[in-house]
Amino acid sequence: MAGTDVHDGAEESGPGGYAAARLRLLGEGARSGPPRRAALAGLTDQWLSGLFTAGAEGLRGVSLVAVGGYGRGELSPRSDLDLLLLHDGSDGKAVAALADRLWYPVWDLGLALDHSVRTPSEARRTAAEDLKVQLGLLDARHLAGDLGLTAGLRTAVLADWRNQAPRRLPELQQLCAERAERQGEVQYLLEPDLKEARGGLRDLTALRAVAASWLADAPREGLADARRRLLDVRDALHLATGRATDRLALQEQDQVAAGLGLLDADTLLRQVYEAARVVSYASDVTWREVGRVLRSRAVRPRLRRLVGERSDFLRRAVGGDGRALGGGKPAAERSPLAEGVVEQDGEVVLARTARPERDPVLPLRAAAAAAQAGLPLSPHAVRRMAATARPLPTPWPAEAREQLVTLLGSGRPTVEVWEALEAEGLITRLLPDWERVRCRPQRNAVHVWTVDRHLIETAVRASEFTRRVSRPDLLLVAALLHDIGKGWPGDHSVAGEIIAKDVAARIGFDHHDVAVIATVVRHHLLLVETATRRDLEDPATVRLVAEAVGSQGALELLHALTEADALATGPAAWSSWRGSLVADLVGRVSAVLAGVRPADPGSAAPTAGQERLALEAVATGGPVLALRAQPGSAQEPGETPGDPEPLGVELLIAVPDQPGVLPAVAGVLAVHRLTVRTAELRSLDLPDGVEGSVLLLDWRVAAEYGSLPQAARLRADLVRALDGSLDIAGRLAERDAAHPRRRGVVAPPPRVTVASAASRLATVIEVRAQDAPGLLFRIGRALEDAGVRVRSAHVSTLGANAVDAFYVTGPEGAPLPGEEAVSVARKLEEALRG
Repeated sequence: MAGTDVHDGAEESGPGGYAAARLRLLGEGARSGPPRRAALAGLTDQWLSGLFTAGAEGLRGVSLVAVGGYGRGELSPRSDLDLLLLHDGSDGKAVAALADRLWYPVWDLGLALDHSVRTPSEARRTAAEDLKVQLGLLDARHLAGDLGLTAGLRTAVLADWRNQAPRRLPELQQLCAERAERQGEVQYLLEPDLKEARGGLRDLTALRAVAASWLADAPREGLADARRRLLDVRDALHLATGRATDRLALQEQDQVAAGLGLLDADTLLRQVYEAARVVSYASDVTWREVGRVLRSRAVRPRLRRLVGERSDFLRRAVGGDGRALGGGKPAAERSPLAEGVVEQDGEVVLARTARPERDPVLPLRAAAAAAQAGLPLSPHAVRRMAATARPLPTPWPAEAREQLVTLLGSGRPTVEVWEALEAEGLITRLLPDWERVRCRPQRNAVHVWTVDRHLIETAVRASEFTRRVSRPDLLLVAALLHDIGKGWPGDHSVAGEIIAKDVAARIGFDHHDVAVIATVVRHHLLLVETATRRDLEDPATVRLVAEAVGSQGALELLHALTEADALATGPAAWSSWRGSLVADLVGRVSAVLAGVRPADPGSAAPTAGQERLALEAVATGGPVLALRAQPGSAQEPGETPGDPEPLGVELLIAVPDQPGVLPAVAGVLAVHRLTVRTAELRSLDLPDGVEGSVLLLDWRVAAEYGSLPQAARLRADLVRALDGSLDIAGRLAERDAAHPRRRGVVAPPPRVTVASAASRLATVIEVRAQDAPGLLFRIGRALEDAGVRVRSAHVSTLGANAVDAFYVTGPEGAPLPGEEAVSVARKLEEALRG
């Protein structure tokens, strides 16, 4: 309970005294965390007890009970008050009047109240029907009135819970799983729900309920600290917002961090993630143990007795040491998996002969065996290895390196095994640089994981590509390390190269392999960024990549890592379209590395369909287009089933070369509510004897709503846009005025830069901005206003971010001088900010 200084302000049972004391308590900067929650619960207890005493004078067989979070004494500043008015059923009218005298003062203060009035039998019956009521009653705490009535209910509820646990625990586990499916996982969300998401406060309540059943218990290491941290953050969130919210929204994180005395919002999120990870791991272990116990109980007693008798006979016959000869319980069957590692009862445990203190490779060997077998590592085994295993020598012995590669190449089971090692601190002991990326948030909507989980996901994805490369061991280690530099200041690829060299040498790779891993880490973004933002017809593009990569082996590894990295990033980072662009670039770079000179730009022959459109555009003197979609199917051309990012349909446009083509096409698409996913613009060579110049635009578009417009409508509007009779800017402005978009999180401002040395034939201007309807139209119009010609455009969208590159020249077709290029970029950035 809190000190008398708080309670003195609530001596009167009326709401005024309580409200003033509550306000003083919440305003005390010196008292926070568990002491403040306990003081707030004590203050509220005293007030409600006073209300009960005043209203229940002469009334017997009634008690006031706190349940749920209030019953646990976990009152945050805006928490609900969960109350049960318990009575023996002898005077219902008097109990109803008492309830009014209790509930109305709470409502008058604006406090949220979850209340019920029940007899013990009604409470037990409701609990049997509603699992959430049952969980609340498990934390019942007496506040006032008939103590014997409350104690009797608590005893009965606990007995009911333990008797019904074999039936109700699977129901509770299903509720937890459904909640995780809806809310996601606290440890990976940029705006986590501290209560409902997996690893949050609801899961902690579920773990308490499992422990109360006496069937299983959660690993207790770190759980109390995790609970305290999550509750502290919720307290600060309530004070910062003044609302009863559990979602840690982006706009509140800086204020919450400041309220907790933390450096910044990233530090706050990292602490939340660490706490949630402890809870999630404890939940996994606990539910696994519950399943084991329930399976064991489900075996028929006679069958268990027969199996035990047979095992007893066999052990006596062979002289086994599984049990004492005079009697006792038969030992569970143990199957060898690796040296010092066995399987027992669906888990990987240490053999009886294992000696972690003499075998420093044992943790990696056990982890690799578990992942290969698709089995969980016993938490007891991991804890023993963490406590007693010797550190590995530097460099690692060959077996340790091979076991790490085996673990990383085991696919999806690697994740659970890695998390078990992480929970006991073994990962940072093996790889000290891991500490900087552990639980580190990524404030990028494209990423769905923290940095450390993304690295493991990338290794999992890379394990699918080990047959595509000659050195799968280098691929898997590079996948594990490719973002390791994100824990350091500056360019994470540059920092990662240095760290990767050190780590690769420490784990025992030779100088050549270390150099390859470092090169792959340094350039892990090179292929996808070049393929989607550069003109692959430009020889300078291909040469720059070839010089950076250096060898066919490194190129092969980079190609596989690029896809694995993108797939592990999130659904917006990869598609068959991007895959084809990267494959095209890899083919060109491979040819250069093999000594083949890259073709001159524009020498690539157009396809028959492209040539037909170009000739038709020359003949008609206007735009011609083809919209390629499969009628009646959601599957788009060029995409494979299960594509993580449906890119829409292909729109090919051929138009006689003239000013204003890019903004005209982009504007027409915006007017028709077509989202541009990718776009390519280039000049097309025409057959001999055909005069004129044609621009070919190859776009991927998708309808924001409904179905795609007809090609004839698009062409008609494009003709009007090119001749100036269609006011695109006005149409877009009218639409925005009629249907203003909701303002969500404030996006960072757009950034426009000049990519030096990217091409000898044109100036490359890069644009990074928040994707929005009409963005490409505004860019194209700004470039036209700057008096430059767009030689080619390479547009891509990653989630909410547009990442575009424009190859521009002056009116005479030459690259822009340095100062002029910078000036164009500055003007474009100003136009996008305006």
